[in-house]
Amino acid sequence: MNPATRSLYRRLLFASRDYPTGAAVARSKLHDAFTKQAALPEADVPAVHAKGEFVLKELEALAKLRKYRALKKRYY
Repeated sequence: MNPATRSLYRRLLFASRDYPTGAAVARSKLHDAFTKQAALPEADVPAVHAKGEFVLKELEALAKLRKYRALKKRYY
């Protein structure tokens, strides 16, 4: 596993703490996804890495939306 992939895995693992169904479910899904891509040819790595970055941004947006809704619910 190259350093960029390892970094993506760690960032996704950190972001999965706010996953709606729980961190344990997200961790197992993440592990399965990275295990399936282990034997990927080098030519396909950038495309899969870009998809992983997209999923990371979606997880961050989901967490921010959840926090915003909780905050809004407290004051209105």
